[in-house]
Amino acid sequence: MNLQRTIGLILVIAGVILAVAKALGGETESGDWTIRRSDTPGKVEFSLMDSRAGHHFHHSSDWPASDFSGLDFSKSGRQEVHFTIARDAGKFECEGFLHDGEGAGLFHFLADPKYLPEMKSLGFERIDEDKQWAMAIHDVSLKFARDVKAENLQGLDTDKLIAFKIHGVTPEFIAGIRAAGVNVSDSDKLIAFRIHGVSPEFISGIRSAGLNVLESDKLIAFRIHGVTPEMVRSLKQAGYQPDADKLIAMRIHGATPEWVEQLKKQGYQHLDLDKLIAFRVHGVSPDFIGQLQKLGYSHPEPDQLIAMRIHGVTPDFITGLQSRGMKNLSVDQLVSLRIHGID
Repeated sequence: MNLQRTIGLILVIAGVILAVAKALGGETESGDWTIRRSDTPGKVEFSLMDSRAGHHFHHSSDWPASDFSGLDFSKSGRQEVHFTIARDAGKFECEGFLHDGEGAGLFHFLADPKYLPEMKSLGFERIDEDKQWAMAIHDVSLKFARDVKAENLQGLDTDKLIAFKIHGVTPEFIAGIRAAGVNVSDSDKLIAFRIHGVSPEFISGIRSAGLNVLESDKLIAFRIHGVTPEMVRSLKQAGYQPDADKLIAMRIHGATPEWVEQLKKQGYQHLDLDKLIAFRVHGVSPDFIGQLQKLGYSHPEPDQLIAMRIHGVTPDFITGLQSRGMKNLSVDQLVSLRIHGID
């Protein structure tokens, strides 16, 4: 019997056992587990599946192999296994089999009754069965709760504590952010930092590029829109002194350093950043400028280029006029013709 069929069979058996237990009135904290290989060294993909009160729960993530005390994942062939994963919130008693390091079986979760009063003493309340179960899965330990509490954060509650563990907001991460110069104390901001990749290294990189940005919202916006230390450094080397809002606007509209270099080749060097952003907003591209040059408009002023795009003075419009004998018109005349509806 191959591994997939074996896993399927044991899960069917597990479901029957659970159904019988519930029919007999035994509402147990039980379910199914599977273990598969992970691409991350030193970890395995561990899944827990549970059905309670008509709700189905499935959690799957990479767990350290060291959490599975006594299991030898390198052993070949089939082996019957029984192991315990101990957390402060409770423990998972598991049994089943492994075949070449992968397998499946049943688990029973036993909540630790001492966990709730100890968490309450730290100020973390309203922990029902589901939350204690989640805190066991994500290993929200008493030490973790204690260490995070000591950081004096705003808005920290039980749900945020669980979110911290899910997203990796550790006391070490908080210390690193503060050491980089951002004295953030808002729990939501720290979670957003982790979600969007605002790391101590990113902050240090931005600052070493010559931009002293310490506002949390600006740093998050940098990561969302792709403002990098390399972009800041490139603009600084080109003689610009961009502020945070200009950088964000440039990225939103696509005014990248590479695009700026293309404009330089068309003769537009060191344009004001607002003009560069306006070029992108209205579609003044290097290609548009190149087509105008072929039609005899060698170097219109930036404001003229923007006006041409706003009012629809296209290369086709100019070519049409020239074909009817209307040559040597100035940019201002072209714009005026379009404004007055003369094609």
